[in-house]
Amino acid sequence: MAEETKKRVVVVGAGVIGASIAFDLQRRGYQVTLVDKGEPGRGTSFGNMASIALDFAAGSGPSTWKKMPGWLLDPEGPVWLRPSYAAKMLPWFLRFLAAGRPSRLRQIEDAGMSLSERALGDFRQMLQAIGASELMTEEGCLAIYETEAEFAADRGHLAMMQRYGLEFEVLSNGAIQYYEPALSPAIAKAVLLPDNKSIRDPYRLVVKLAEAAKVAGAAFVSGAVRNIERKGDGAVVVLLEDGGRLEADSVVLAAGVHTRFLAEKLGEPIPLETERGYHTQIMKPGISMRYSMIWPARAFMVTPTAGGIRVGGNVELAGLDAAPDFRRPRVLVRHAQRALPGLKLEEATDWMGHRPALPDTIPIISPSSKMPGVFYATGHGHLGLTYAPTTARLIGDMVSGTEPPIDMRPFRIDRY
Repeated sequence: MAEETKKRVVVVGAGVIGASIAFDLQRRGYQVTLVDKGEPGRGTSFGNMASIALDFAAGSGPSTWKKMPGWLLDPEGPVWLRPSYAAKMLPWFLRFLAAGRPSRLRQIEDAGMSLSERALGDFRQMLQAIGASELMTEEGCLAIYETEAEFAADRGHLAMMQRYGLEFEVLSNGAIQYYEPALSPAIAKAVLLPDNKSIRDPYRLVVKLAEAAKVAGAAFVSGAVRNIERKGDGAVVVLLEDGGRLEADSVVLAAGVHTRFLAEKLGEPIPLETERGYHTQIMKPGISMRYSMIWPARAFMVTPTAGGIRVGGNVELAGLDAAPDFRRPRVLVRHAQRALPGLKLEEATDWMGHRPALPDTIPIISPSSKMPGVFYATGHGHLGLTYAPTTARLIGDMVSGTEPPIDMRPFRIDRY
C-alpha cells in the first residue's frame, strides 16, 4: 500500500494488548501510531505472571456469594477489599454475582474458551513474526493442591477443562516431585497443564512487539489522551493533554483500566474496575524451577521468569489512587515458601499493577456503539498476556472489515 494511501490507525495504550494490536495492524498495511504516557511495557504488562493460561476460569459461580464473606474477612485470603473502597465496589460486585448464575456461567465459559482455543497458536505465530520464538518456554504449568479436600474443591474446574478438550494429567505423591523436585512432599495432588506455557520475560516481549511495529513503519507518541472526537469528514481525532491532535481513520482504545474514562466521555460507560495485583521478583531464589506453578486455593502463581522467580497473584480492590500495601506480596511469598521449602528471599523487589477487570470475566473486544471508527480492547483481567495476540487479530479483522473467525457478540461493549 502506498504511503500516502495508507489508512491511519491510532492505538491508545502500549501494554501487551496495545503493542500486539499495533504490530498486527501495521503488518496489515495500516499506518499506525501507538500512544502512551509511558514507555511500552512499563505499565501493568511489566509485572504480569508471564503465563499463557489456556484454562479459562470464570471469576464468579453459583456458590461464589457463600465464599465471598470468608475471602473478604481473611487478611491472607485471595481477595482483599479495602473498607474505604467497599461502597464504590458495590455495583460491580452485584454484576459479578449475577455473572455466576448457572445459565450465564456456561455462556461466559463458551466465550472465554473461544479465545483460549486460539491463544497458543496465535501466540506462536506472533512470536515467529517478530523473531522472538525463544521467549516462550516449552514447559507447562503445575496446579498444586495441599490436601485432597483442596483437590476435590477444584473438580468443577477440571470438569470444565475436560468438557472443552484441554489436556491435563493428575499427579500424586512421588510423581509430583519427579516433575518439580523443589515442591514440598506435603503437596497431596498436582495437575500438569502441558499447554499452559510461560514467557521468559514479559516486559521484553512488549518491547520486541513495539520495536517490530516501529521497524514496519509504526510511530510512537508519548502523551496522555484527554478525549476522542469525530470530525465532519469522518476522521477520528485523538486529543492529547498537552494540546496535541492525532487524526486517524480508526482509533483503538487499549489503555487497560484507564479506558473506562475515555469510554465515559464517549457516552458508553463500562463497569471496568482495577484488580490490583502484586508480585515479588526474586533474583536469588536458592532453587530452580522447570514449570510455573499455580495454587488455586490460595489464588497465586510462582513463575521462573525475567532472570529469577516471580511470586504473584491475588486481588486487592482499592481503586487506582490508593498507595500500594506491600504487606500483600509478603503473604504470597510465605505461601510460596510453604509449597517450595527451599525458596529464599534474596535480591527481591516488590511491584503492584492494575489489572483491568470486568464483572463477567471476559474482555471487551468491540467497535464502539456510539462513535464509528472507534474500537475497544480492554478488560482482559488476569488473561491479558494470554489473549494479546488473539485480541490483536480480532481487532485487526474488525478494523479492516473482515469477518472475525469467532462469534464476537459476547465481547461487545454494550452488553451490560
